[in-house]
Amino acid sequence: QVQLVESGGGLVQAGGSLRLSCAASGRTFNSYGMGWLRQAPGKEREFVAAIAWSTGIRFYADSVKGRFTITRDNAKNTVYLQMNSLKAEDTAVYYCAARDRVGLRQNDYDYWGQGTQVTVSS
Repeated sequence: QVQLVESGGGLVQAGGSLRLSCAASGRTFNSYGMGWLRQAPGKEREFVAAIAWSTGIRFYADSVKGRFTITRDNAKNTVYLQMNSLKAEDTAVYYCAARDRVGLRQNDYDYWGQGTQVTVSS
């Protein structure tokens, strides 16, 4: 089992920035990579960004490319999502997730955090 704890959500004005953190614990050595996914009210959960633990290869949704940056700290088993130039449409609950196999752009991750609310006011 892998446990994930997110932090860093909140309320920000459009154009502002937030940084989300996700600390992983437990059987993290089996984890291939980590991702951030989000779900807005009335919408399906969608992929945002992901990073592979060993290679550091990153993936981004087109909607956040150039504005969001995912990074990792292997020593701390922590993944970050730096979100800049935030827009009202970025408002959602953001989930950190871990995946034990390839396919980090998929939505079917193996372990999930509890989610953190990000609200962008226009």
